[in-house]
Amino acid sequence: MRGVLIDAAVAPATGTAFDPDLAWQRARSVALRPEPFGALVYHFGTRKLSFLKSKTLVRVVETLADHPSATATLAACDVPEAQRATYVRALADLARSQMIERRTEGPPA
Repeated sequence: MRGVLIDAAVAPATGTAFDPDLAWQRARSVALRPEPFGALVYHFGTRKLSFLKSKTLVRVVETLADHPSATATLAACDVPEAQRATYVRALADLARSQMIERRTEGPPA
């Protein structure tokens, strides 16, 4: 699987290193709009637009807050082991562009 994320513009690095074993969530200032190809992701603070080219990646981003880590989210979304590195790279790109953020509290009960 290649190319699950396309950035419409280049954003500066945030300094937040992505660790898939930590808890993440979609950023509070981000809207996700489903599309036939996957989804449009818009950050209202940075005005950055990204395209998620995989419905599975959309499901991962939408459910990050429901799981204790990004790794657990990938497993819950049935991402095949052979494709997980690709998804981790896409999530790292989303973290760098502030589309997802670290979650400090646990998932909802």
